[in-house]
Amino acid sequence: MCGRFTLSVDYADLQDTFPGFTFPAQVKPRYNIAPTQPVLVLPNDATHKSDFFVWGLIPSWAKDPAIGSRLFNARAETLAEKPTFRSAYKYHRCLILADGFFEWQVKAGGKIPHLIRLKSGKPFAFAGLWEHWQSPDGSEVKSATIITTTPNELMAPIHNRMPVILPRNAYARWLDPAPFLPADLKSLLVPFPAEEMIAIPVSTLVNTPANDTPEVLMPA
Repeated sequence: MCGRFTLSVDYADLQDTFPGFTFPAQVKPRYNIAPTQPVLVLPNDATHKSDFFVWGLIPSWAKDPAIGSRLFNARAETLAEKPTFRSAYKYHRCLILADGFFEWQVKAGGKIPHLIRLKSGKPFAFAGLWEHWQSPDGSEVKSATIITTTPNELMAPIHNRMPVILPRNAYARWLDPAPFLPADLKSLLVPFPAEEMIAIPVSTLVNTPANDTPEVLMPA
């Protein structure tokens, strides 16, 4: 699973990594992003504009938006089968921007949080799905979920799942507004190369979402 991540880079780094897209002026560094909070999303709506969505998918047919608090991850293996994600997988794909994520390794003495990043230090994009939900009063909520897959060699000793990180050459295909069959996209939902990543044990400060400061990134 992926239940916490970071986006601590500045506007220039985002523009350099995702050329051709525009970003809100109010993007500020985040060090401990948690479900139900805003996440920066590039949706496949052909606008090439990023925006803040709620982290936790609220299906368009949901009666209660609180369902989104449980749908912050979606398993790659079952996207095409589950009614919750099936339509979004076909029509509403997105990139969720990050520069690191946290995962907890279970040890005899407890759970040890790790910060996982690219060795390059550059921001990257999770493969995601998005939806828009309209309440009875007419207000709209845009939400998103992060797709997870099996772990690579780096992640396997830490956790049995990892988020799907898309390589740059997959962005255009994932963001194509055209509907795709599941078989057309399956090859993209694979573990990112372990040799391009690094995992760093960090302090338990990250365990509390309110600790959204640079200190949570410091090695333990």
